[in-house]
Amino acid sequence: MDLKCRNSPVLVCGCEMKRKVLVVQPIHERALDLLRDRDDVSFKVVTDFSEENLIKHVVDAEAITVRDAPLGRRVIKAAKRLKVVSRHGVGYDNIPVNLCSELGIPVTIVGPVNAVSVAEHTIYLMLAAARQGMLLDAAVRKGDFSARDRVTAVELRGKTLLLVGFGRIGREVAKRAATFDMNIKVFDPFCGDRSGIEVDFVDTLETGLSDADVVSLHAPLNDGTRRIIGARELAILPRRSIVVNASRGGLLDEAALVAAVASGKLHGAALDTFDREPLSENSPLTREPRIVLSPHCAALSEEALISMGVKTVENVLAVLDGEPIADLIVNGERVEA
Repeated sequence: MDLKCRNSPVLVCGCEMKRKVLVVQPIHERALDLLRDRDDVSFKVVTDFSEENLIKHVVDAEAITVRDAPLGRRVIKAAKRLKVVSRHGVGYDNIPVNLCSELGIPVTIVGPVNAVSVAEHTIYLMLAAARQGMLLDAAVRKGDFSARDRVTAVELRGKTLLLVGFGRIGREVAKRAATFDMNIKVFDPFCGDRSGIEVDFVDTLETGLSDADVVSLHAPLNDGTRRIIGARELAILPRRSIVVNASRGGLLDEAALVAAVASGKLHGAALDTFDREPLSENSPLTREPRIVLSPHCAALSEEALISMGVKTVENVLAVLDGEPIADLIVNGERVEA
């Protein structure tokens, strides 16, 4: 007789079938070793994440790990045995969370393991924009040392930094910005814990923008935060400010940003995330040399890749073993309901 239990392997005619994990996009070998060490688990890594290919492979999968590839609703519906979707990161707008909740499938994230990597990259972007690094680098490569007489950098010392969002990453950015003697302000109406770091909280975004020399975005993307920085908000900023986004692309109106930089309103900007990824080489963003660009890689240091991969797999195994880590399930209440 066939027996099936939500948190144990399937038995067919007395033979134990391994629980299948579909790894969408490669993860670090140390993470895969955790799967190899389990006699009751098998896994397959897929690099073709077209919807049709994923549908073909998810039919018998009990778990899916995914980086930034889109998981369409059809993929989730095709995975009839699915117990968990484990996101290799902290954002999850590439996953149909509402559908997963309807089907009783928890969606997990890796938590704070990449916070330092993203914070360090944010500081890099901030410095690159302040020092106009792209312009200077391009000039030196062309043998044009006279660029130092034309390109003006600004210091971060004494500047006011506005952090929009004060979660784990925002706090790590604040720690590092403090070493540059920056004045740190925070806009985050949902922040409960305000201890540990000396920052000034502002009640409205407009108040924070009015004297911000640098704005750094660290908020999740949802209906309330989409285009939180647009033409109106950019107009409030003091002249020669800098905007940095290493969070989610949809937080920022890219066309308005390009216009603000091109007009001289902003000293510069630096982006690691975009509305549409990969960014088109014909994007207006690529034509403005005072906008520093990186390919959504803030979290991809060697150390963070190991930590994220390991935590991604640990989340899978925790759910399959019936011991989910509640704090890392983004739809826990909805699944339980």
